[in-house]
Amino acid sequence: MTIVTATSAYERWARRRIGLIGADIVVKHRRMHDAAFPFLRATFYRWCELYHDACPHLAAAPKLLAVGDLHIENFGTWRDAEGRLIWGINDFDEASPMPYTVDLVRLATSALLAKREHRLSIGARQATAAILKGYRATIERGDGRPFVLEENNPELRAMAMGEERDPVRFWAKLTGFRAVSPPRPVRAMIARRLPEENGAPRYVHRIAGLGSLGRARYVGIAQSDGGLVAREAKPTLPPVYGGLRADAETYYTAIIARAVRAPDPFVAVEQGWLLRRLAPHCTRIELTELPKRQDERLLLEAMGAETANVHLGSREALAALRRDLKKRGTNWLYHAAAAMAEATLKDWKDWRAS
Repeated sequence: MTIVTATSAYERWARRRIGLIGADIVVKHRRMHDAAFPFLRATFYRWCELYHDACPHLAAAPKLLAVGDLHIENFGTWRDAEGRLIWGINDFDEASPMPYTVDLVRLATSALLAKREHRLSIGARQATAAILKGYRATIERGDGRPFVLEENNPELRAMAMGEERDPVRFWAKLTGFRAVSPPRPVRAMIARRLPEENGAPRYVHRIAGLGSLGRARYVGIAQSDGGLVAREAKPTLPPVYGGLRADAETYYTAIIARAVRAPDPFVAVEQGWLLRRLAPHCTRIELTELPKRQDERLLLEAMGAETANVHLGSREALAALRRDLKKRGTNWLYHAAAAMAEATLKDWKDWRAS
């Protein structure tokens, strides 16, 4: 199957289940054309096929509840129930049981492609070594530690609070999206999650992400106590690992509940919709939003540790995981990521040629 055929099949399947917005799909296809890193982000359905061909020795690794569509821009911040700023994995749309190696190799592959496009400066081997170091240390320790950006993790806090995430810029962008009228049930779900004292919310269609670009994203924006607040609703799809199935279970809430995590109390799945709070520091962090000077090794090590925080939720798989991880040594992740980067680049070039 070619990348064009795989993309058409995925979009037909998604359109039958939740509908897709044609104009947004055009934007998605254009971004897939622009560079290999956004192409990777947009095509997890294709990754699943390539992984079993390029890394058959890893596809048989112990399974657990994994993120799936993991990459270096699938990290962000949120506020927990205590109001503390937390850093970690931002999106679990594709969470499902799969080999633990999928998350590590996809994260490392995204770093190699970002390095190729000058989005990172760290060397390829150093990048994969940092990811594996953070992951291995947390898995071996076994207890995990959420990344609370208060008195701890000052380097991550500085990255998360960079000027590119300025509240004025955030609200200007969000309120600038096209006004829409969501379906009545969606309006009701959003309204229930806005502060009671707010005025009538204004609804916009948010264009964001790449893997889920094309889905409806309805955001309710309201005034509350002199400032703006926002809640988003996005339709969910079954995970695609293992094929495009209509009856696959959605694991979004399950993986969050099991992970070592200080959760966002506003995240919920209701009637097939993912609901969450949006705010200047309650969003995903893109590489362009990080400070120009940053400790990339520390950041990638933290990403590896956060991946382990999620995997620690699958307690029944940890003994087999530790045995498997120990026997693989130190260089396997670099070689696997290099193989997947090569396969992804070939697909991207085929996509551009089409």
